[in-house]
Amino acid sequence: MTEFLQSSDNPWLLPLAAFAVLLLAWIAYRLIRGRRGGLEGALADICFDRIEGLVIPSADEGEILIDYLLLTAKGLLILEVKDNQGIVFGGDKLQDWSVINNERRYTFSNPQPALYDRIAAVRQIVREVPVAGRILFVEGADFTKGVPDMVTNIAELINDFGEQDKNAAKFKIEAFKPHWALVRKEALSSSSP
Repeated sequence: MTEFLQSSDNPWLLPLAAFAVLLLAWIAYRLIRGRRGGLEGALADICFDRIEGLVIPSADEGEILIDYLLLTAKGLLILEVKDNQGIVFGGDKLQDWSVINNERRYTFSNPQPALYDRIAAVRQIVREVPVAGRILFVEGADFTKGVPDMVTNIAELINDFGEQDKNAAKFKIEAFKPHWALVRKEALSSSSP
């Protein structure tokens, strides 16, 4: 076979074969990344149902907006998504977090207190189900001085909330479904006048 590819009668076969191998590798990479990459891939890996842009009553007066509420095999997960790219300086006790990237430097409020409020509001509705919260920084955020509590990236999120045994997960999900229905009902009643 190698003699055939090196034959002077077919000088184009070796470059063509190399191109074909690279093309197949690229297609495989795109299929795998498209199916399991990024936020959507992570959500597909860890949740069995989700609500986006959920508004529920807060523990105090008023309402709380939740980016994502996910039904996972480990309970309910509140996910706040941040798309800050650059070096992030944040801490549990800091009021403001800073981001420095090639273009600029800016600050934003520490997202942890708001996440605690969201967790409390969901726990008011579903008292018997585990409720967790995470602040997900998608690709491009780098915490050089340590990662604050409840802050995660996509790989850690899948590791923490993914379930390897999908059959066992289905039994857990069935136990959580009545509570999930309560959240959906509360969301509908809180959004109507």
